[in-house]
Amino acid sequence: MPTDLRLSRRIGLKTAALAALAAPLAFSTGAHAADRGSTRLRTMSFNLRFASDTPPNSWPERRPVTRELLRRERPHVIGTQEGLYQQVRDIDADLGPHYDWIGTGRAGGSRDEFMAVFFDTRRLAPLEYDHFWLSDTPDVIGSNTWGGGSIRMVTWVRFKDLRTGGTLYVLNTHLDNASQKARARAADLIASRIGGLDRAIPLVVTGDFNVAAHKNPVYDAMLAAGLVDSWDTAATRSKLYATFHGYKPLVPDGDRIDWILTSPKVTTHSAVINTFALDGQFPSDHLPVQAELSLR
Repeated sequence: MPTDLRLSRRIGLKTAALAALAAPLAFSTGAHAADRGSTRLRTMSFNLRFASDTPPNSWPERRPVTRELLRRERPHVIGTQEGLYQQVRDIDADLGPHYDWIGTGRAGGSRDEFMAVFFDTRRLAPLEYDHFWLSDTPDVIGSNTWGGGSIRMVTWVRFKDLRTGGTLYVLNTHLDNASQKARARAADLIASRIGGLDRAIPLVVTGDFNVAAHKNPVYDAMLAAGLVDSWDTAATRSKLYATFHGYKPLVPDGDRIDWILTSPKVTTHSAVINTFALDGQFPSDHLPVQAELSLR
């Protein structure tokens, strides 16, 4: 377990465990209409683009768009990448009192980017969580031994679903942008860690993998770990766009480098690449990807 619980804010595992024993909480009148009586879980993977004060596309310009996007979609769980500490705190404030988050900086504490996992506390209660680093020394905070351009890590959480009574794992990551070797070694390590989990518990993996689905050994390694791609297994899908756009015109039928992967028994009802913008301003240089799931 992480030693710095202050950076994971929030309710603490003792409180969370007590909450998990309680009856499911009713959703407020402002909750998403689809929540009423539904056991489907709305998930999102979202590379936030780190906060910058320099326009164009500064965080002050993007924050209101991000806030509106998340309030419209109301995901039950969001795996974010690249968020800086104050940026993650801003999102926490903008999501409102029914959300919480778990994470730590990839260089330790509040330093560097977070692989934060946000969750709707009316639906999910964390039972345990931890972090590991994508290196030969995964338990050493901030380690980077494979020649990657940046420190990379995984945040994982085991949740209790307060609506169904079941449990699920969520893993969130961001693979290296500079080194295929680092990405390949990272995929192998994540696969190994997944292999050590209870396979009877549903698993959701969110992340920016920095390679295109179906076009790289990293993708093959993740599927060989016993995962499936929610985009491919979805009953319905949105229009396909490249998930990285760099604030340039969107590319139809482009590369998906941001994925939501699941264990095979998870049912994906819909998969969406979200193109939301306000007055031409996108919330990030990546498009969020979403999947609506049934875990049983």
